[in-house]
Amino acid sequence: MPYTVLLLLYRYWWNKTKDIAATNEFTATTRFSILIPARNEEQNITDCLRSIEQLNYPKELIEVIVVDDFSDDATVATARQFPFVKVIELKDQLSEKINSYKKKAIEAGIAAATGEYIVTTDADCIVPVNWLRNFAFIIQQQPTVFIAAPVDMKEESSAIKVFQSLDFLSLQGITAASVAAGFHSMCNGANLCYRKDAFYAVDGFKGVDHIASGDDMLLMHKLYKQYPSEVHYCKAADSIVLTNPVETVAAFFRQRIRWASKADKYDDKRIFAVLLLVYLLNAWLLVLAISCLFINNNLQLLLLALGIKTVAELFFLFPVAGFYQKTKLLLWFPLAQPFHIVYTVIAGWLGKFGKYEWKGRTVK
Repeated sequence: MPYTVLLLLYRYWWNKTKDIAATNEFTATTRFSILIPARNEEQNITDCLRSIEQLNYPKELIEVIVVDDFSDDATVATARQFPFVKVIELKDQLSEKINSYKKKAIEAGIAAATGEYIVTTDADCIVPVNWLRNFAFIIQQQPTVFIAAPVDMKEESSAIKVFQSLDFLSLQGITAASVAAGFHSMCNGANLCYRKDAFYAVDGFKGVDHIASGDDMLLMHKLYKQYPSEVHYCKAADSIVLTNPVETVAAFFRQRIRWASKADKYDDKRIFAVLLLVYLLNAWLLVLAISCLFINNNLQLLLLALGIKTVAELFFLFPVAGFYQKTKLLLWFPLAQPFHIVYTVIAGWLGKFGKYEWKGRTVK
C-alpha cells in the first residue's frame, strides 16, 4: 500500500541524514537571539532559563528574550529574576483581539532581537548544553537560513504520556526524513533556528498570521520555498530539547487539534497529500473496525491491515527510537494503535471544522 512505501522512504531518508558533531577545535562566532514566547508559565520558566544559563557557548554571543503573552500569573516577575533576560510584554504592543498570539509574540521578539540568527524554544522546555554550539557548527559550514532540530518528551509516567512519547518519536523521525529528502517540511517550534533577515525576506508570518497554529511549520515552508538548499536538520543527540507532555487525554486532544488546524494551509500540495493519505488510512481502519460489529468477515481484513501498518511503522521507528534511546518504549507501540487511529480521525476532523481551547483561549 502507498502508506507502507512512504514509511520505507522515511526510514531510508532518516538513515541518510548525517549526524552532527562539532569538533573540540570548532570556534563558534555566530550570534544568537533566543526567543521564548510564554503564557502563564511561572511553574516552568525557571528551569528553562536555568538550562539556557548553563549553555556551552560564549555569553557575549547570546541574547535571551522572553515575550510574555498576557500572562496572569508570575511569569514576568520570574523571568525578570534572571539578569541576562530581556522581557517584552505583549500587552504593551497589542490592544485588539487576534487569532494567533504566539506568532505576534515571536514577531515582537524578532523586532527587538540583535542576533543574526533567531532560536526559538518554549517556556516549558529544557535545552541541552551544546544546543547553540551545534547550530553554529552547521551555520559556519554551509549556507543556512533554517534549521529544524530534535524534540523529546521529558518523561513517561502515565499511559497518556507513554502514548505521547511514541507519537512524538514518529513525528520527529518524519521531521528529519522530510528535511533530508526535501520532500516536504516538518519541524517543532520548541527547537528551531533561522536567520533573522530571511524571516523578513519572506515577509515573516504575513499570509499565515490569521492561523492560530503554524508558527513553526508554516514559516519553515515559506523559507523552504525561497531557500530550498539552505534548510537543514540538526541530527545530534546533544541537541535534543526536552518538553513537557500534557497531563490528560483532553489536553492531548486539544493540542493535536491545534496542530491539525494548519493541515490544509500549505501551498505545497505534497504536504497535504501525505497528511490526507495518513488521515484516509486511519479513517478507513476506524470504519472497518466499526463494521466488524455487523460483518464478521471484516475482522480478518482489519487484523491484516493493522498488522501491516504496525510492522511498517515499527520498521521506520526502530532507528529513530535508537537515536532517542527509547527502543524499549516500542514494546507499547502495538497497544497504542487503537488510540492512535481514533485520535488521528477526531483531531484531523476537528482541526479542520471545529474550534479548540488553548491556554484559556477559544481558537478557530
